[in-house]
Order: sequence, then structure tokens, then C-alpha cells
Amino acid sequence: MDEDAYRQLYREVNDRQCPYEKAILSTHCRCSRMRKLNLAEREAVRCEDEAAWKECHAFLDALRRAARFALRAREDERSLPHAQAMRLQVGGLRGLHAALHPDRPIPSPIPDIGALIEAGRRRWRDFEALPHPELLKEISAWQGRKPRRRR
Repeated sequence: MDEDAYRQLYREVNDRQCPYEKAILSTHCRCSRMRKLNLAEREAVRCEDEAAWKECHAFLDALRRAARFALRAREDERSLPHAQAMRLQVGGLRGLHAALHPDRPIPSPIPDIGALIEAGRRRWRDFEALPHPELLKEISAWQGRKPRRRR
């Protein structure tokens, strides 16, 4: 399948793409509000709750602004390379869990993205008021899979 045709079909079929799709498909996170779709032998993740989808986008946007330096990302960059997007998504959620529950270990995988973000919104009311040092610590510390050496 042509990549342009795939992307167009993807947008038609998945009008609410989960902003944490990479983290979910890599099995680092789960969400009770998502549904997996199969399209042209690939997987996609759709959010089933429009309000939660908007909250997740707002949280991810706030995280991205706060973590620009830690990710070494330019302000005008709209999309991040895969490894940086994973650090932002998984590390940001781990940081939010650590900020909400400092006395508990961070679960792996994160059990419910939507519930975690909702709890963060209830506690701090505004995503700009989140404890950025705690979030940035986890974003900077999180490392995905190590690249395999070629033989």
C-alpha cells in the first residue's frame, strides 16, 4: 500500500488518534478509553472518549512545552523523532504518577493513561501548574529499548 494512501485512509478511519499511541503500541502504557484498530496489517489506537482525548492532548502539549530543553527540541518542530516522542509520552506519564503518588513505585506498564491524567487535572486544575521538575526528571531518565548492534 502506498504510504500517502495509507495515511489518508488512516485519518478517515481513525478520527481521534490517541496521542499516546506510540506508548500503547509499545506496551509501556494502557488506557481504558482506547480501542485498537487494524488497518493494512498495522495497528492504530483510537480514543473512545472525546473529552479524555482533549485532556490527553492538553497534557501532552503542556509536557512538550515544559520538556523542550530536556528533549533538545526546537520550538518550531511540530513532530518529534520516535525516540523523543516515546521519552515524552512514557517519561511524562511516569513523572505524573510519581508526582501524584510519591510513596508508591511507578508501575510498568502505566495501567490507565486517561485515569492518571484525570487525577492530575483534579489535583492541579491547570496543566501549567504541574510539578515540572518531577516530570522532567522522569522524562530525562526514561530510556527505551537499546539499539541492537549489527553483526
